[in-house]
Amino acid sequence: MLLFGGIVAAIAGLIHVWIFLLESVWFSRPSVYGRFGLRSEQDARVVHGFAFNQGFYNLFLAVGVAAGVFLVVVDSDAGMPLLVFGCGSMAAASLVLVLSDRTKARAALVQGALPAVALLSLLVDSIAS
Repeated sequence: MLLFGGIVAAIAGLIHVWIFLLESVWFSRPSVYGRFGLRSEQDARVVHGFAFNQGFYNLFLAVGVAAGVFLVVVDSDAGMPLLVFGCGSMAAASLVLVLSDRTKARAALVQGALPAVALLSLLVDSIAS
């Protein structure tokens, strides 16, 4: 289960890198800001700073999970807290997203399902050990 949890966590990290790219690198593209419910370039300019910051938040979560996965490979005791914190933060953020706006359920599922599966798998592994 540890291997499975690590793989799922790594994929969750890659999804958060993708979110970083959308929010911080490509946000000014109409095809991207439209995904966030914005209808005009002017609206996108208004929220660009928030999106830019949020993108980096997602990138830092991805980096934390990647570091946790790497450390688990080297020494599971050293990497597990970082991995659990990173995946827990991703899952919790997705919960906040859907609770604040039910129309964002799909985005919350993309953002939080894999980290939640990783956490469950790591919990099962920890109980079985």
